[in-house]
Amino acid sequence: MTAVGYARVSTADQDPTLQLDALWAAGCARVFEDHASGARADRPGLLAALDYAREGDVLVTWKLDRLGRSLPHLIETVAALKGRGVGFRSLTEAIDTTTPGGRLVFHLFAALGQFERDLIRERTRAGLAAAAARGRIGGRRPVVTEEKLRRAKELIARGLTVREAATRLKIGKTALYGALGEGVR
Repeated sequence: MTAVGYARVSTADQDPTLQLDALWAAGCARVFEDHASGARADRPGLLAALDYAREGDVLVTWKLDRLGRSLPHLIETVAALKGRGVGFRSLTEAIDTTTPGGRLVFHLFAALGQFERDLIRERTRAGLAAAAARGRIGGRRPVVTEEKLRRAKELIARGLTVREAATRLKIGKTALYGALGEGVR
């Protein structure tokens, strides 16, 4: 079993020394690092660490928030590690998914994350239903209003092309074709 470390600081001004020292002290054979926001999906150090870790290894971070952009991302990453037979350990929170207690704590975090996502989904549905009950329909408003459609039909009847009518009315030709029901040309 090899401990593979991963450290991340958000900006170039921040110093990863504290994290690196903790990872080396925890016995990491190799440590990867990033100087990037946790919100970024493209973190080369993390990708290299995930690629380097083999079955039976443990990915070690100083804190949970160093690994995941969000709780769902963290859960997804740890689940992917588990699927490959790689454990996860967070030094600060003392979570180690290679032990039964560590798996329990991590699954509690996962359950809380799922609960939070379900609440958000439920609130969104309730908000959409309330808006629909008030006659509000979601989505963008149509670019081609009834008045513009009427004027476009008049212009086309006078001999202008759809493209010329759209230009005069300051709307896109594709939108006008769609409103006219002729499809995009």
